[in-house]
Amino acid sequence: MNGISLRHTSQLGDGELLRVRELLDGAFEGGFGGEDFEHALGGMHVLVYEGGELVAHGSVVQRRVLHQGRALRTGYVEAVAVRADRRRRGLGGVVMEAVEEVVERAYMLGALSASADGARLYAGRGWRVWGGEIGVLGPGGPERLPEEEGSTYVWAPPGGGLLLDPTAGPLRFDWRDGDVL
Repeated sequence: MNGISLRHTSQLGDGELLRVRELLDGAFEGGFGGEDFEHALGGMHVLVYEGGELVAHGSVVQRRVLHQGRALRTGYVEAVAVRADRRRRGLGGVVMEAVEEVVERAYMLGALSASADGARLYAGRGWRVWGGEIGVLGPGGPERLPEEEGSTYVWAPPGGGLLLDPTAGPLRFDWRDGDVL
């Protein structure tokens, strides 16, 4: 089996979820924990196969982001990974193209937190580093997350009419356990 599959978490069997987890564990060299995997579930998965093997993955889950008094339905990109022996062949771009299509069709905004290794891929596809404050609506109220500033990228689908102004206030993400972003 070669090709791309786009499926919701509910459509993936236990064996396929195990293969996704194994891919992520290998791609992130053990730095992808249980909460990270949990964050990647509940949305749409892009699965790329070569020779019947899963070689790349990305998912889009719904989050709410507050900006300028509006709650924006946001497609948050999670768990983008390419198997180590298949990197630098354009598979990350294949995953992101499918991810962007999901965001464009279902959300007002795309967002993600980029590693240093992934930043070039996202910037090359038109994702922009959010130039303003990043925060979260935590259990104790709004909190600033300065450690996420400079690595949080946003993408407004073309023709969506959403204008984001980093000088007009922070992006505040909904709360979740583990790494908030």
